[in-house]
Amino acid sequence: MSDTSLNPQATDHVPAVPVEVLRGTVQEQWIDYNGHLNAGYYLVAFDDAIAPWMDFIGLGTAHREVRDITTFSAENHITYVREIGPDEPFVISVQMLGFDRKRIHAFQTMTQTREDYLVATCEVMSLHIDGPTRRVGLMADEPYRRLGEIWEAHRHLPLPPQVGHAISIRSSVEALRHPDLA
Repeated sequence: MSDTSLNPQATDHVPAVPVEVLRGTVQEQWIDYNGHLNAGYYLVAFDDAIAPWMDFIGLGTAHREVRDITTFSAENHITYVREIGPDEPFVISVQMLGFDRKRIHAFQTMTQTREDYLVATCEVMSLHIDGPTRRVGLMADEPYRRLGEIWEAHRHLPLPPQVGHAISIRSSVEALRHPDLA
């Protein structure tokens, strides 16, 4: 992707709003037959935004190399809100939802910046992984303290309505009784 990391660092002030981590422009080759961003590229963009988010947390490249750790995505839930087309600019921001020594629960938003509308969201659970064992392990004190700083700034933010959504279809019997589906 030709996205640009906004290069937030663990030493930066923590804003009491979601942290802008990545700016980009939708490329023509990312467009599907419907004329908008292909579903797969949303996840690519959200995943590309994880690296600058980890830099902001203090779990960036230098920390990973020194500590021989990494992070894995355990789960992602994307919600598509509104179409975005070719050559449209966007920004991805991250709000912390929770954390412990092994996990980081975050919420990403993709916003079209020319007209300022929400395009998509991605709720993500990241796991802190010990490099040699490739298993979940405890993070060091420095990033854990940084997560505490971020949590203090973000814990009062409203919970986005897309958080915790499940995908399901009512049972056939229940659907048959529903007036809109009859």
